[in-house]
Amino acid sequence: MLRLLKFLLLLPVAILLVLFGVANRQIVSLVIDPLSPPAEALRVSVPLFLFFFGTLAVGAVIGSMVTWLAQGRHRKAERQFRRERDRLQDECTRLKAQSGQATTLLPATR
Repeated sequence: MLRLLKFLLLLPVAILLVLFGVANRQIVSLVIDPLSPPAEALRVSVPLFLFFFGTLAVGAVIGSMVTWLAQGRHRKAERQFRRERDRLQDECTRLKAQSGQATTLLPATR
């Protein structure tokens, strides 16, 4: 169901992006050096849709990197919780073996 919903939402977006690319094929110039615009060495001429899609891709990569870095503390806490869980399970197993009682441990989640 979720897969169908994603498809139904992404299909119109994909169609609009293709139509945008087809409609904006004219060549435009990007001047990389804003201090001396006449410098031909730092000028790139490509179709407009490539600038648009390139900017979109760079934005997605930068956004993904920022999100990954922001979630670092959560990943660290998860690793600590897993280590603590493993330590407690080992201790419980050791205590069970010492006492000779047969109790079951709760299964580890995730």
